[in-house]
Amino acid sequence: MVLVKEYRICMPLTVEEYKIGQLYMIARHSLEQSDDGEGVEVIENKECFDPEHGKGQYTEKRIHLSSRLPYWLQAVCPKVFYVIEKGWNYYPYTVTEETLANRIVDHVDIAFEEPSEKHYKKEEDPKFFKSRITGRGPLVEGWRQTDEPMMCSYKLVEASFEVWGLQTRVEDFIQKCIRDVLLLGHRQAFAWIDEWHGMSIDDVRMYEKDKQTEANDKLRQSLPPALATDKTT
Repeated sequence: MVLVKEYRICMPLTVEEYKIGQLYMIARHSLEQSDDGEGVEVIENKECFDPEHGKGQYTEKRIHLSSRLPYWLQAVCPKVFYVIEKGWNYYPYTVTEETLANRIVDHVDIAFEEPSEKHYKKEEDPKFFKSRITGRGPLVEGWRQTDEPMMCSYKLVEASFEVWGLQTRVEDFIQKCIRDVLLLGHRQAFAWIDEWHGMSIDDVRMYEKDKQTEANDKLRQSLPPALATDKTT
């Protein structure tokens, strides 16, 4: 049985703000984190269409985790280790290849959970950050019950590693890595609000395109040649 978790991430944003902020955050986060075999590589990013939801965006990404592999996993895994993410985004609806059966719900608090020491920055800590443009922040205890505006992002993640004797440990490891990425990224989305607030969808798509190219080039410099030849669509 695969390990399925649904991460619920409250954000002090409107749904429309999150649409812009999420795209900006993913593009900038991917560039900043793409180094030493770790980061997000965009394989495809193109328009798609669904009869029910209309026009959307299809993305396929590789979340590279090689530098995070524990010693017990390095012995049995390839030198290059990544998770493939495929998504069909018809904002605010997202269709994925996962299933809801037996999912575990995990609430992520962007203010009172902290990323690893390696990725922590005080200026990106919602407990200290205050937006000049919106006046939002810092976030205090109970903010998810009191702050406005408020929305919740639902991220469904399925981890599958069907190798006898290792399945549970590896699937737990994958989920932890994805959770770490979600926590850090959503903290940054709020802390960077003054950078992206007021952007149009065209503005953020142009920014996204530029940063994805930079991030992919940066990440591929640290990958074996066989994997570094892929091109983003």
